[in-house]
Amino acid sequence: MLADIAERRRPAADALKDWGLAHRFAGSGDRAAIASLVYDGLRRRASAAWIMGQETPRAVLIGMLRLQRGLAAPTIASLFNGGRFAPEPLSAQEQERLANGSLDDAPPEIAGDAPDWVLPSLQGVFGGDLLPELRALGRRAPLDIRVNRLKLDRDEALSRLAHLAPELTPHAPMGLRIPLGEDGRGPALHIEPEFIEGLYEIQDEGSQLATLLSGARPGETIVDLCAGGGGKTLGLAALTRNKGRIIATDADPRRLAPIHERLRRSGAEAEIRTPRAGRARADVLTDLDGTVDRVLVDAPCTGTGTWRRNPDAKWRLRPGSLALRVSEQAQVLDRAAELVRPGGRIVYVTCSLLPEENDAAVAGLLKRQGERFAVVAADEVLAAGTPGLAPFVRLTQQGLQMSPALTGTDGFYVAALERRA
Repeated sequence: MLADIAERRRPAADALKDWGLAHRFAGSGDRAAIASLVYDGLRRRASAAWIMGQETPRAVLIGMLRLQRGLAAPTIASLFNGGRFAPEPLSAQEQERLANGSLDDAPPEIAGDAPDWVLPSLQGVFGGDLLPELRALGRRAPLDIRVNRLKLDRDEALSRLAHLAPELTPHAPMGLRIPLGEDGRGPALHIEPEFIEGLYEIQDEGSQLATLLSGARPGETIVDLCAGGGGKTLGLAALTRNKGRIIATDADPRRLAPIHERLRRSGAEAEIRTPRAGRARADVLTDLDGTVDRVLVDAPCTGTGTWRRNPDAKWRLRPGSLALRVSEQAQVLDRAAELVRPGGRIVYVTCSLLPEENDAAVAGLLKRQGERFAVVAADEVLAAGTPGLAPFVRLTQQGLQMSPALTGTDGFYVAALERRA
């Protein structure tokens, strides 16, 4: 599967699905264990190959077991015993590299397992923290849920979910963190009775915080312009306690498909406006132009902030992909600018760490709109959401950046702009 993913530049989930269909005899436990090996191999693809002196999938797997899972050389050798279903024994060269291979002289793109062409941009964001942040992006992501305050509070949820041994998330006031097993797998939360009842949603703490930082208030008219599956739409409804008018839409109508069931389950109230597909597609928000109090733009982006969850994505990323996303971000920000009323706000969010998609996108809107908009100071944005978060974010020229090493979340960026006239 590692070879298939590398050679065909395809998503890991697709390769795993195809393998499962071709190997139906494999049980669910085996499939999960194999998926865990594949994803960990992708997380440490460059560094594992470096210490092993080869870029083969076998070398990546061996190196990953040492770097990512912390296994000792004798333990790894015992797994490669040539027995039934086991890989061939380690060669003398592999044993030597496993024992003595080092990242001491590795360049940052190798030691940090990242495409070399994004490093100048990331260096501008992280400075001296670049390597720790890259390494944090290579670790497994935690499993977080957002308690649905429309149905219960967090203390009640702790009691109801005691069998999952949840812990409080460090920053999000309605978040809980579910422990993972040694193999990196968590429980099947989507089949828990509490999930089916709509008592919680599976959502990274960073995404929860981004919703809070929107500053949404009861009584406001709020447009979730890139709503997708509706995670932030549900969060906005809970934040306003169903006392605002929330309109959710997305340029891709297919992405909106899950939102209806999620609204039903959670008890959240929102108006869904689904555009027509194809050439007949019309703007479904024209009646709202100039009247909206707050527009949330959870913009399409490269997803560099989610590499912990999607390690295959970083190896597929190319400069052309970034250019496409930058163009899409400009379009959606311009649309948001027409929707918001004077005195209203645009809240711009990405799950990216690249300044081209973050500060530069905001600066582009300001340039195109002249004096119509002004950036809201980051301390004001933080005060509206979670004031205690300030020491755990990086302030940028236009907004704020969360990151795995500093915030303990996916890499979310948030900026707010207020319309002057």
